Amino acid sequence: VAAGANPMDLKRGIEKAVEIVVSDLKKQSQVVEVGSKKIEQVASISANNDKGTGKLIAEAFGKVGKEGVITVEEAKSTETYVEVVEGMQFDRGFQSPYFVTNTDKMITELDNPYILLCEKKISVMKDLLPILEPVAQSGKPLLIISEEVDGEALATLVVNKIRGSLKVAAVKAPGFGDRRKAMLEDIAILTGGTVISEETGTKLEDATIH
Repeated sequence: VAAGANPMDLKRGIEKAVEIVVSDLKKQSQVVEVGSKKIEQVASISANNDKGTGKLIAEAFGKVGKEGVITVEEAKSTETYVEVVEGMQFDRGFQSPYFVTNTDKMITELDNPYILLCEKKISVMKDLLPILEPVAQSGKPLLIISEEVDGEALATLVVNKIRGSLKVAAVKAPGFGDRRKAMLEDIAILTGGTVISEETGTKLEDATIH
């Protein structure tokens, strides 16, 4: 560009090159099925040719499947092992530090909570009231997973949490667009709930606990 090349021609050239390279990589790639010996081989190479570590990684994939989440953590002993934790994990945190229940670790822990799944943003408190009142009476915690909780709704949740009248936490739903919808449906299937959305014909003010 500095030498006088047309920026748009350069952009189109880069896009064509990327398309060709990606297409060629796809042709060369091989699908590695969970449970196959290739998983262990690939993992061993990635672990600096450590066959022991490769075998453990292959074992982890075999237990959780290709859609499972695998994390590597430092052990408190010299033993290296695989531990399976049932449940679901996604990369989102609480929307307000006031939802923290363990200030030493700065984490929020809710024991067997009700879970509210909502595709849209929640800003108005009156939409939440029909669900908050029975939840508060039950004494159980509430976890809200939605696009976002803000404004009056977030402020009211924080005030009730501080007062101790409601054990609650709100987190942003994982993903974006259609990916977010799919992940909310996954959470609904896992928890036995229903996603409140226009597609399912459900409204927040009509939500019930069960």
